Amino acid sequence: MTATIIEKGAKLIAPYINLYTAPTPNGYKIIILLELLGLDYNIQLINIMKNVQKEDWYLKMNPNGRIPTLLDVNKDGEETVISESGAILMYLADKYDKSRKFSYEIGTKNYYLDLEWLMFQMAGVGPMKGQCHHFALFAKEKIPYAIERYTNETRRLYGVLEERLIRNGTGFLVGDHIGLADIATYPWVAGTYIDLGLKDFKHLTAWVDKIGAIPEVAKSMTLITRDQLK
Repeated sequence: MTATIIEKGAKLIAPYINLYTAPTPNGYKIIILLELLGLDYNIQLINIMKNVQKEDWYLKMNPNGRIPTLLDVNKDGEETVISESGAILMYLADKYDKSRKFSYEIGTKNYYLDLEWLMFQMAGVGPMKGQCHHFALFAKEKIPYAIERYTNETRRLYGVLEERLIRNGTGFLVGDHIGLADIATYPWVAGTYIDLGLKDFKHLTAWVDKIGAIPEVAKSMTLITRDQLK
C-alpha cells in the first residue's frame, strides 16, 4: 500500500483514490481505514486555517466546505465523490472490505450496532469535544459557562463509551474486532489539546491503547501533520 501526498492539479491515471483532508480527527479516521484496507491512495492536504475548503474548486465537490472528501475514480474514469466522514467510512467498507475485517456484513446485528456507535461519534463525541476545544482554547472570549458545559458533556460521553466497552467485553465497541465505530471514535478520544481526565475511564483508556497499538493506526496518526500545510 502506498499513501502519496500530491499537489492540486496533479495529473493522475485511473484508477485512483484521492483523499482531500487535513490533520484533524475527521481527517485521520479516513486514513486509518485506507491503511487498514491496504489500498494505494493519494492525499491532497487542505489548509483549513486558510479556508482552502471554501474555495470554488473544492465546493464543487463538497458544497458544505468541510474536510474530508473522497474522490474514487475507477478504471474507466468514472468518478464517485463522497463527503461526510461517516459516509466515507461506510462507502470504503462496502466497496473494499469484502471480507469484513474492519466492518460487519450488511443486515447483521453487528452491522447495525456498528452504525449506531458510528453515529454516536458523529452526532455526539465529535461535535461536543470539538466545541470543548474551541471554547477552552480558541475562542476570542473566554466564556466559563461554555467551557464547563462542553467539558462536562465530553466527559459524560466518555462515560457512555466506558459503559459500552464494559458491556461488549471484547475491547472493541462492537463485536470482536475493530470496526467503523472504533476507527471513527479513536482519533477524537486519543487526540486532545487539554486534559479531560481520560485516565478516570479505565476501559476507555485501555481501548485507546489497544487501538493505537495497531500498526496501521499508529502510522495513520503521523502520516500528515500541521507542519505540512501550506
